[in-house]
Order: sequence, then structure tokens, then C-alpha cells
Amino acid sequence: MRDLPWRSTRDPWSVLVSEVMLQQTQASRVIPKWLAFLDAFPTPEVCAEAPLGDVLRLWQGLGYPRRARNLHAAAAEVHRLGEFPCTLEGLLALPGVGAYTARAVLAFAFESDAAVVDTNIARVFARVQGHALRPKEVQMLADAASPAGRSWDWNQCLMDLGAVLCRPASPGCAACPLRTLCAWCGQGPDPAVDSAGVSRRQARFDGSDRQARGRLMKALSSGSVPLSAIAGIVQRDEREALHLAEALIGERLCALDGEMLRLP
Repeated sequence: MRDLPWRSTRDPWSVLVSEVMLQQTQASRVIPKWLAFLDAFPTPEVCAEAPLGDVLRLWQGLGYPRRARNLHAAAAEVHRLGEFPCTLEGLLALPGVGAYTARAVLAFAFESDAAVVDTNIARVFARVQGHALRPKEVQMLADAASPAGRSWDWNQCLMDLGAVLCRPASPGCAACPLRTLCAWCGQGPDPAVDSAGVSRRQARFDGSDRQARGRLMKALSSGSVPLSAIAGIVQRDEREALHLAEALIGERLCALDGEMLRLP
């Protein structure tokens, strides 16, 4: 089993932070950020009481800053409730927490019976079944396969199986413990392609709005930025630059003070 630091805790806040960070980000990049984040915000109460700008500043480098905003909002809701939700319904009610994240917190923090389906697990199930799966199908298969009372171990092992052996490219089928059950075994078209839950190749980053937004958020993490400087920072013409800034303001990822843009 991979040695990942969040696997040594059952604290729901620490688990939630890891799961939100791991969305669309490799574990190797998450580890130092997770440690630094929990050092700064060890509890949801501490995070909720901090300005969103402080959370966004520490998040810098992970990308997709909406995740940080949602995590800050979830911390505020936990603080308001006075306790961390420990049911699927309660976790789903937290801002930014979807079906996967809610089940992951149930399994990895509370060790409740919950089958999680991340991109690695979805790939394993599609290949074992031998055909692409719809969202409800893969979740039903995961629920049926998960052994009662062993949710933590089972889900972690399936994740590692997908990450280490049942890889997207060059899978290690010969060493796979499920090879006698697998309908694919590396032969023919990969049934995981276009199957529910399996990650797709991301759109080109260079020259994208995501890259431009990232440049502006990075600049803002060092201090306020005058509106007149935004075009140079994002490397777009003035009209496009202001449109990007307006979008970030609308998403509450930055705020405008006169002619200066700053983190909230």
C-alpha cells in the first residue's frame, strides 16, 4: 500500500482536506500542500475564522482555486453546526462536497461502510466487467463488492490497484490479483475509455483561460494588483484581461477596491 500521510489519520477535517486537494491533482504535489495547510488550519474552526484570502494564498500552486473557496465554506458550515457530519446526507450538505468526497470521508475518517469510486477504482471495475459503465452501474458494483466492516482497507487497496497496476497506460496485468476475474486483461479496446468516473485527458493548458487565471491568482497571492497591470500579468489584451478579472470577482476568488484587485 502506498505510504500517503493522510492514511495515518481518521480526523474528518484532515481527510476532507486531502480529498479536496487530490481532485485533479497528483498525490506527490498534494503531500507538501496538505501538511502546510493543516499546519496553518488544523481544524475547520480555525479555517472558518481565517479570511478566504489566506486560504487561497496557501492553496497557490494546486490550481482550481474554487476548491479552496468551497473548502473554506465547508469549514464555516462545520463550525456553524458545532460538529463534523458523519452521515452521507450530512456530508453532501457541505458546500462543494459531492458523492465521491462524501463517501471518501465516511470510509476513511469514520470507517463506515461506504464504497468510493475515484478514477482508479472506476477504471478497475470497467476493465473487470469488460465494458464501459454508467455512473449508477459503477457505484452499484462498488457497493456490492465492498466487504462489511472493511471499508477503509478495501477502498484504499482498490485505489492502489488502479494507481500501481491497473494504470491508464501499460497496465501490469500479469501481476494483477484480479487477472483471473478480468474480462479485459489488456486485450483489445480498453473498456475504461469513456467509462463513468474515469478521468479524461485535460484540455491544453498553455494559452488557456485556466493558465491566465492562474497567473492572476499567483500575482494576487503576493499583494493587490492595479487593474491597469492585469493585461500584462495574464498576457491577454485589456478587454479579455478585464473579463477574466470580472469572472474571478463573480466567483468570490478576488475583490475590487477602487482600481485595485485583491484576494478576498
